[in-house]
Amino acid sequence: MTRPLYVAIEGPIGVGKTTLVHRLSKRMQAQIVLEAFEDNPFLERFYSDRDRYAFQTQLCFLMSRFHQQQELAQTDLFRPSILADYHLLKDRIFARLTLRDDELSLYDRIFNSLEAHILQPDVLVYLTARQEVLLERIRKRGRSYEANFDPEYLLNLSELYEHYFAHYEKTPLLRLDTSDLDCVSSDETIEAIYAQIVQLAEARAA
Repeated sequence: MTRPLYVAIEGPIGVGKTTLVHRLSKRMQAQIVLEAFEDNPFLERFYSDRDRYAFQTQLCFLMSRFHQQQELAQTDLFRPSILADYHLLKDRIFARLTLRDDELSLYDRIFNSLEAHILQPDVLVYLTARQEVLLERIRKRGRSYEANFDPEYLLNLSELYEHYFAHYEKTPLLRLDTSDLDCVSSDETIEAIYAQIVQLAEARAA
């Protein structure tokens, strides 16, 4: 591509979003934007008591992600390509899973007022993987608050992602099942993914 791209990568917990972003960034010579999940003071408490801390956790994530997205929208025409390991829409997916009806109603009003002010990606990459693969990847990365990760929560989250992206039409979408993809060490895999991203971006610009 002769112009910079904005590519966002999405998918459920443990699917390999950040790994793919780091690998693709070298091929695209892109600036990386990572979700600042460790800055959320409610996250660890949410995993131990989801009902009590869901709304605080979700609202904190929403505002953090929105501020990052605002910075993307203000970059100039000479910026490098951008690769993000999330998109703001993930907030709505998680909110559907974790919030009560009254909380969700308030959350939706806030989300809708913010969504119009973010930059939409040239291509959105949606990653999936089998349930057992996701759980094994979560176990291997060894985050303390994920030590007793609830498989049912992960399954419900994956199903919500599937439902959402079955109807997604805002930007070009590249869907990849990463269960058996080697995104860690295979240059051929990364090159193939990059080629598909460029193809979708060029088709959109045509």
